[in-house]
Amino acid sequence: MKSKLKDEYTDKLFEAILMLETIEECYNFFEDLGTITEIKAFAQRFAVARMLTEKKTYKEIHEATGASEATISRVSRALNYGADGYRLILDRLAKKEKKEL
Repeated sequence: MKSKLKDEYTDKLFEAILMLETIEECYNFFEDLGTITEIKAFAQRFAVARMLTEKKTYKEIHEATGASEATISRVSRALNYGADGYRLILDRLAKKEKKEL
């Protein structure tokens, strides 16, 4: 895998994230790791990605999330031309939610 992100420190960060076992542990770790604004921005982008895969319009997404057109466009580009990280997780979440029904 060739990535601009990939280095020893980022590997260790991702290894640490993979060790989190509960949502509460995630809240605690990420609250220490980043600012509330940074974490909320990631959460907003993830919500935008989910809504884009549900074929929501930019207007609907903006009204639901408050995301700017630039943010929605950035997430859309990542969905269409990125590393498929959003799609991988959204597919897994959809399968999990389907099982839970």
